[in-house]
Amino acid sequence: MSLTEELTRLKEQFSGQAPAETLKTMADAIERLAKTGIVERSLKRGDKAPDFTLPNVSGNMVSSSALLRAGPIVLSFYRGVW
Repeated sequence: MSLTEELTRLKEQFSGQAPAETLKTMADAIERLAKTGIVERSLKRGDKAPDFTLPNVSGNMVSSSALLRAGPIVLSFYRGVW
């Protein structure tokens, strides 16, 4: 199963179990976000990301350029409960 297929399956599963109010809240938030133009301004496949420096899991600052010297990197954003 491809990632797209798996994500579609998970979305359908969630939509079948989540309360209607939750689904409406999420749909409204997605619509408001899309209206900001963020999709058009975001990086697309093949675009080069600007250099950045972020803390690693130990709190030490690490730059993307330093990591790229060792090979390709994957950056994942996780919006958790803060």
